[in-house]
Amino acid sequence: MTTPSNEIERQLQATAAENTRLRDRQNATAEILRIIAASPSDARPVFAAIASSSKRLLGGFSATVLQFIGDELHLVAFTPTSPEADEGLKASFPRRIEDFPTFALVRGGETIQFPDAEAEDVPELNRNLARLRGFRSVLFMPLMNRGTAVGMISVTRTETGAFAPDLVQLLQTFADQAVIAIENARLFNATRETLERQTATADILRVMAASPSDVQPVFDAIAANANRLIGGFSTAVLRYIDGAAHLAAFTPGDPEGDRVLRASFPVSFAQFPAYQLTANGESAQLPDTELEPAARDIARARGFRSMLFTPLMSEDEAKGVIIATRRTTGAFAEHHVRLLQTFADQAVIAVKNVSLFNQVQARTIELAKSLDDLRAAQDRLIQTEKLASLGQLTAGIAHEIKNPLNFVNNFAALSAELTDELNEVLAPVSLGNDVRSEVDALTGMLKDNLQKVVQHGRRADSIVKNMLLHSREGGGEYGLSDINALVEESLNLAYHGARAEKPHFDVTLKRELDPAAGSAELFPQEIRRVLLNLVSNGFYAVTRRKADTGGAGYEPVVTATTRDLGDRIEIRIRDNGTGIPDEVKAKMFNPFFTTKPAGEGTGLGLSMSHDIVVKQHGGTIDVATEPGKFTEFTILLPRKSSFVNSG
Repeated sequence: MTTPSNEIERQLQATAAENTRLRDRQNATAEILRIIAASPSDARPVFAAIASSSKRLLGGFSATVLQFIGDELHLVAFTPTSPEADEGLKASFPRRIEDFPTFALVRGGETIQFPDAEAEDVPELNRNLARLRGFRSVLFMPLMNRGTAVGMISVTRTETGAFAPDLVQLLQTFADQAVIAIENARLFNATRETLERQTATADILRVMAASPSDVQPVFDAIAANANRLIGGFSTAVLRYIDGAAHLAAFTPGDPEGDRVLRASFPVSFAQFPAYQLTANGESAQLPDTELEPAARDIARARGFRSMLFTPLMSEDEAKGVIIATRRTTGAFAEHHVRLLQTFADQAVIAVKNVSLFNQVQARTIELAKSLDDLRAAQDRLIQTEKLASLGQLTAGIAHEIKNPLNFVNNFAALSAELTDELNEVLAPVSLGNDVRSEVDALTGMLKDNLQKVVQHGRRADSIVKNMLLHSREGGGEYGLSDINALVEESLNLAYHGARAEKPHFDVTLKRELDPAAGSAELFPQEIRRVLLNLVSNGFYAVTRRKADTGGAGYEPVVTATTRDLGDRIEIRIRDNGTGIPDEVKAKMFNPFFTTKPAGEGTGLGLSMSHDIVVKQHGGTIDVATEPGKFTEFTILLPRKSSFVNSG
């Protein structure tokens, strides 16, 4: 018989063992809870701790934790046994849930035991796994979250027999902790993903605001953010233009794969299955590219295995597509599908914004041009009115001068004739020799003076006629004129006019006239006006330079050159005067613009010269100049003008 003292000692030992066992369980539970708190975004450390504690506290041979992800069963933690057995275990996962018979047993939330893995009622898959791993009994504990199995824990032993109820209860505790870890990670990651999505959306909106006229930065940002948030291998944005898909943006991979991607586009809709897949506006997926011949080659070249297609829809029409890829097979999560749809909507908004912005810009430019044209037309109208008034004034003055000038010319000519008559009347009269000589001298001097009056009167009459010609819209008679003769005549007229105004004026005139220059059909009076104006401006420039330099070592030179250019004739008027500054050169052909002092220039000479050469004769007039050195005007006239203005 057992003595009372022995019984007490046995009871004390049993109590101590139970306390130790309870303490171990409590410590294991506390440790798992600590790991849950330390790893809010990742349940894998918790799974590893649960597997280790389950094996140790249940006296197991091995323990595994399996999680259901999508339609697959994944091995997320296990306690190692032998390398061969461990490799066999890892090679068994992931696998489709429908191919795993044990799932059907635990999916309702019941705990399942196989006291003897060799029993006939044990599924063959479990029996083979038991032989591979080296165990004889196993306990399966489902991980239940809101009535749905999300995974399971299994603990094995090398001996046969059922697990004790308290051990089953302990494994249930570990299963509950595993579910807490899964839910915590899900909520944490969901919150983080929401924040990342909001940040990415805000980033894309910022890019839109910063790039209102160019959609490319938006496409680049969408591809980068989508790829990062989905955890993809690569993401591309394509646009549909003229019946073909064009690559707009993509996240780069290796150089060879990127080259293959670029070389694949543009591609017609007929050869682009993604267009048919998403033409109805719905997203589409390709869980395994190896099962789709159309995607297999590019998938292998780029290195991905699954694809998600989301169309860019605008007014019920596909304008493009976003394609996300992953290295692994399987369906994309629903929240990733929604995320890509958000990015697709932003891409469509960006395209519309850029289109509207460019339309507004084009309209603004068009309106600005219209405003400039209107202002130019107003300026031309004002100048036309000024020129018209000036022409009327010139014509009026010329007519007023012409009448008294006719009297002067006529009476001067008549008076010259009267001197002859006076001499004839006085011839029979007997006068002394001295008186006769004085009378003859006086009548001769009077006749010479009257002839000079007639000569200068005719010159004045010619000037008045020119004023009347200049006041008309036409340019006088139109016909074939000798160019060299026009240039020579203009040089002489300008020179003598300058000498008449300033008797001490001196300049060297050089002529380089091409005999082959020949003739051209033009208004000679108008071209003479142009040449007189250019030569006179040259005289003014050399006179100013001579005054500025004091004349020391400076020789004023004006050169006239002609050259035969086939169907055109070139005329150059060059002076070595003061030159023209850039700010003056830009405005020199504007009406009424002049740099001469008040009273010395009207500002109309170069403006009218430009109109005569360009508008009336269809030629060109250009200027080359260097301040302080020279100015050279180049005129190109067609031999046969199509710009004839008969007035």
